Amino acid sequence: MNSVIGQCPICRDTLHVTRLHCRNCDTSIEGHFALGRLYQLAPEQLSFIETFIKCEGKINRVEQEIGLSYPAVRSRLTEVIKAMGFEVGEPEPEISEEQRRSVLADLGTGKLSAEEALEILRGGG
Repeated sequence: MNSVIGQCPICRDTLHVTRLHCRNCDTSIEGHFALGRLYQLAPEQLSFIETFIKCEGKINRVEQEIGLSYPAVRSRLTEVIKAMGFEVGEPEPEISEEQRRSVLADLGTGKLSAEEALEILRGGG
């Protein structure tokens, strides 16, 4: 069985479903049906989203799964967000695991207040 595609292979316009069929009882329904946003994605983008979901949205796990750097994974995610017609938010600040642990340790010892730690973790300090 072939996968459903969402873009015309000739002109790249959005395809529309006009007929649904049940192989079990041979019922057919005709009309205009939406495919949904996921069908707007290219096959490689859909594969990336499947990996992203499998990794529970944790970018570090996606990095390991597909062998790309954090910025490359973020870039692919941004492409998918745009392809689905959503606005892209502000990029998350890049803070290393070592920096994050250091900030949390300083928070634990009282060297930093909760507000100061949060500001650093958000990329403001």
